[in-house]
Amino acid sequence: MDWLLTGGTVLRDGAMVEDALALTDGRVAEAPDARAMRFDASGLLVLPGLVDIHGDAHERQLQPRPGVDLPAGLALRDSAAQLLACGITTAYLGVTLSWEPGLRSRAAWRALKAALPEARARSATDLRVHLRFEADNLDALEDALDGIADGSVHLLGFNDHTPAIVKKLHDPVQVAKYAGRAGMKAGDFRGLAESVMARREEIPAARERLAAAARAAGIPLLSHDDATLDDRAHYRAYGATICEFPMAEEVAADARAAGEHVVMGAPNVVRGGSHLGWASAAPLAERGLVTVLASDYVWPAMLEAAFAMVRRGVMDLPRAWALVSANPAEACGLADRGRLAPGLRGDVVLVDPATQAPVAVFAAGGLAWLAPGAVLRLRR
Repeated sequence: MDWLLTGGTVLRDGAMVEDALALTDGRVAEAPDARAMRFDASGLLVLPGLVDIHGDAHERQLQPRPGVDLPAGLALRDSAAQLLACGITTAYLGVTLSWEPGLRSRAAWRALKAALPEARARSATDLRVHLRFEADNLDALEDALDGIADGSVHLLGFNDHTPAIVKKLHDPVQVAKYAGRAGMKAGDFRGLAESVMARREEIPAARERLAAAARAAGIPLLSHDDATLDDRAHYRAYGATICEFPMAEEVAADARAAGEHVVMGAPNVVRGGSHLGWASAAPLAERGLVTVLASDYVWPAMLEAAFAMVRRGVMDLPRAWALVSANPAEACGLADRGRLAPGLRGDVVLVDPATQAPVAVFAAGGLAWLAPGAVLRLRR
C-alpha cells in the first residue's frame, strides 16, 4: 500500500519544512500515487526512522531473570515489537559471543541465529546482528566465521572484556554477578575465567581471521571501549573504522581526525552522563567528537536523546536527529536509509513535538505501528 503523509513538518535536506511526504513501493517518492492512503500528520514531526547501531536490550527478553531463559523466537518477536514502538526501523542487535556459559554463550548464539530468519521475515523493523566477539572466546571462532560467511552477521565488533573481569575475581559481589549471568558457581566461574586468559597469545591470529572474513563479506568492523591511542591504532590496522564507546576524549578526537565515526550510548545523554563514570556524550557530540548515539541497553533512549540534545540549546533538531539516523546509517554503509529523500527506504517515525513520543512508524513504506488513538489520522 502506498501512502501520503500530509500536514506535517518534514526533516528534508537538513531542514524542517512543512511539506507532504509520499511513500510508494516501499520508498520515499517524488509524488504520491493517485490511490495512496493518506495519513494526517498535522502537528507532527515527520522524521527518518531510527538506525540503532548497538542495542542489547533484547537480552532482557532472552533472560528476564538470571538463569531464566526464554525461547529465542519468542524473545525476538517481543524485541521487534518494542523496537517499532520506539521508532527504531533498523536495529543491529548487540549479540555478545563470549566464553561465558549462559546468556552470551556459543549455545545461546546458535539458538538466536537459528531463530533469526523467521524473526526477520516477520518483523517490520530490519533486524540485523552486531556480533560482539569476545577476544578470548577462541573455542567459538569457527561459529563467528560461519555467521559472517552465511550472512547472519552484519557488523563485527572487537570486544575484550576478559582482563577487566579477571581483575574483579577477588570481589565476591562482582564474581556473583558474572557467575549468576553464566549460571555457574562462583568458584567454577573463577576457574573458567583464568583458563581462558591463559590462551591470550592466540588472540592476534584469531582477530586477523575475523577481520579478513568481515572484509571479504563487505561488513563493517568496529572496536569497543578503546582506552588509548594505541588501542585505536591497533584496531584500525584490522580495518575497524568505527570507534565505539571510547574511554578517553583523545581517542575520540583521534578517530574523528581519521574520518571515523564515534559511537556513544543514548542513555548517557538521557541520564546526563555515563553510568560507569566515563565521558559525558552530549558535550562531545556538540563538539563533533561523537557522531552516533546508540540505544546501548535502553531502546527508548535513542529518540529521547535526540530531543535532549536539542533542549541543551546547541544543536537544532536536524543535526541532533542525524546522530540517531543518518550518521549510524552512514557508519554501517547503509546508503538507502537514515534520510528522507526520493528513492530511499520509506522508514519514517512521526513524533508529537509536545510529548516527544512516537505517534506512528512506517517501515519500508508500510504502516508498522500506531499509538493509541492515532488510527483517527488515517484517510482514504
